[in-house]
Amino acid sequence: MSEQARRRPHKPYRRPQKDPVRMLAFEALRAVDERDAYANLVLPPLLKKAREKEGPDKFDGRDAALATELVYGTLRRQGTYDAIIAACVDRPLREVDPPVLDVLSLGAHQLLGTRIPTHAAVSASVELARVVLGDGRAKFVNAVLRKISQQDLDAWVAQVAPPYDEDAEDHLAVVHSHPRWVVSALWDALGGGRAGIEDLLEADNERPEVTLVARPGRSTTEELAAATETLPGRWSPYALRMAEGGEPGAIEAVKEGRAGVQDEGSQLVAIALANAPVEGSDTRWLDGCAGPGGKAALLGALAAERGAFLLASEKQPHRARLVERALAGNPGPYRVIAADGTRPPWRPGTFDRVLMDVPCSGLGALRRRPEARWRRRPEDLDGFAPLQRALLTEALGAVRVGGVVGYATCSPHLAETRVVVDDVLKKVGGAELIDARPLLPGVPALGDGPDVQLWPHLHGTDAMYLALIRRTA
Repeated sequence: MSEQARRRPHKPYRRPQKDPVRMLAFEALRAVDERDAYANLVLPPLLKKAREKEGPDKFDGRDAALATELVYGTLRRQGTYDAIIAACVDRPLREVDPPVLDVLSLGAHQLLGTRIPTHAAVSASVELARVVLGDGRAKFVNAVLRKISQQDLDAWVAQVAPPYDEDAEDHLAVVHSHPRWVVSALWDALGGGRAGIEDLLEADNERPEVTLVARPGRSTTEELAAATETLPGRWSPYALRMAEGGEPGAIEAVKEGRAGVQDEGSQLVAIALANAPVEGSDTRWLDGCAGPGGKAALLGALAAERGAFLLASEKQPHRARLVERALAGNPGPYRVIAADGTRPPWRPGTFDRVLMDVPCSGLGALRRRPEARWRRRPEDLDGFAPLQRALLTEALGAVRVGGVVGYATCSPHLAETRVVVDDVLKKVGGAELIDARPLLPGVPALGDGPDVQLWPHLHGTDAMYLALIRRTA
């Protein structure tokens, strides 16, 4: 060793500093990846834990908002960020360890999707890498993020996305961060046109509003508006939209179950079924796939106003318990059971109104569950198809002649909506579609009917589908 090297002072080792906000975001992304968890279920306990551990002085509302933005923003733009990261590494992304990729994605979002200064985004991400990955891989993270920081998002997208004229679906998939097969399915459901699909994909990447429902006979929109800062609902008479940063759990009516958090599209499905004309008696209602209970609670309140009985059935016992919680205190008669709607315990022709909000791909709620777009596969629809048909068939068997069935999905995919309804109606017979559009008064752009498809970019709701079917024989 040379004399100069001996005299050079050693750089002291610095212990990496833990940033509670970015640590929390990283933990949430790992849970989504490793356990197939959903961010909306993982985040609340992580935020609570951080507040308790760090204290309100070191982890306040702004920290919680930043952690939430980092998680959801990274998940929503994952496809775009993957394409950009792939252009900056010397190996296929599948050969990059998933925890490393999560740190890189968090860094990419801070650089390209937030107003965090470049130097702060890079240094905070490298510090996170030192804590969770070690010094060696932190150097890799530093090198990649410095490459990413050399261009803004628009420049990167222009570089990594194929031209629209050469491959429209792949272009939209990269630009708007959706799997190609989802782009194709949504485009088919919309019926073509570039403007519509781009508007929809962009809406899927926006943060959804928190919408409240005042359950009739139990709460009012006036009570909710007095409790927190809100805007009126767009379409539902029971809806209010919360101001950004509002905490629904702090509202007394929500705590007591007299009101709840429910997307306006979900509210409209329940309202339309409740208001559909039936012939004869109107005393027995069924929610055949009631978990987790939002629609059941609204249906129960509407049924109570008319003196009708609601049976809420849910196959999974733990979800049935959620339904019980949602309906607790309902002013009218109701019962919650754990039962399989494809092998129902009730007699045929028992009910006047039946709602079947069937299990589906969830492609209509990608704003709320952005990770679902990366988790679902086209073949998943083949798994849902027999169940959806069986549930609708049994629903038509459960309703009496002159009664009405509402078939609903939180998916606009044609294989889960019109194709299911058409197939079942051909096989069952003695049933006819009725026009659902007049039962959503004031709601524009409902198409040619008789069924209804709601859209995030047109209605500000989840992409709920509803077909109303009357039993005729």
